[in-house]
Amino acid sequence: MSRATIQEWTESAVPLKFDQHRDVRYTVYSEDETCFLELRAPEDDTHIHTLELPAGMKLDRMSYEVLLRYVLLDVVAA
Repeated sequence: MSRATIQEWTESAVPLKFDQHRDVRYTVYSEDETCFLELRAPEDDTHIHTLELPAGMKLDRMSYEVLLRYVLLDVVAA
């Protein structure tokens, strides 16, 4: 299994609902032909979620940040 980093660990404050936000760290990487977006809590490195990105989906940083919000809203709601 070959792992390649697409985006190094980046810290972000992701806006949620009603003036709330969540601080996260995220990285984007590929394993073989599949890309993943991994989220962790910055204070203790606790795993929050890993999202498998659709085939061929390689975005710029701002697009990943928008995707983070939707992932976090879904995870918080679950």
